[in-house]
Amino acid sequence: MSGHSKWHTIKHKKAAIDAKRGKVFTRLIKEIQIAARHGGGDVDANPRLRTAVAAAKAGSMPADNIKRAIMRGTGELEGGQIDEITFEGYGPGGAAVLVQVATDNRNRTVSEIRHLFTKHSGNLGEVGSVSWMFERKSQILIEADKAGEETLMDLVLDAGAEDLRNDGANWEVLSPPEAHERVLEAIHKARIPTVSAEIAMVPKNLIRLEGRNASGMVKLSEALEDHDDVQNVYSNFDIDEKEMEALAS
Repeated sequence: MSGHSKWHTIKHKKAAIDAKRGKVFTRLIKEIQIAARHGGGDVDANPRLRTAVAAAKAGSMPADNIKRAIMRGTGELEGGQIDEITFEGYGPGGAAVLVQVATDNRNRTVSEIRHLFTKHSGNLGEVGSVSWMFERKSQILIEADKAGEETLMDLVLDAGAEDLRNDGANWEVLSPPEAHERVLEAIHKARIPTVSAEIAMVPKNLIRLEGRNASGMVKLSEALEDHDDVQNVYSNFDIDEKEMEALAS
């Protein structure tokens, strides 16, 4: 049982609560702005923007909000300059951590993220110190009882997926980033609901944590996730299912 995958599921349950506070909308809007700034405002010609807009629509974001975010990204509307920063570091027990941030105040955010790592017994590393432990992949999660293995395997492999994993609670469909939309469309056409669908940094290998290290890593993950400028947190920690459920509760 992969504690990492279990944590991913807990994150999305938590996101439903965050959505009530508008926090998820804020993160989605930042991603749309950044995608539009780097690749232009044409959804059909900008894969990153297309993925961001699809996520926003799945989160029931109003069309006007999406349009304004794109226009701010392209400069058609005034808005604060959003910078992307990726932090690399280690958490308790030596777990690798990647933190993707979108901020309008780089100095403040760097200081605050560094403080969170230090407070929770972690430390920031240099650029490239842990990113080599991860691969950029399309990652789609499906509740395990929503689809049978054979049917899902045939479906996603035909659409371009590379791997199908089961962590007990969920199917995890992994694909090259360029196959993300094809695989997701095939799943939706088969009327199979998804827990999440994103381009993620997936760890190549997992490190098992127990006891104090496990507890500390979960606290660090929660603290980072709660930061207003943090877009995504990825780690390679693995925690036993029962211990993870106890910590999550």
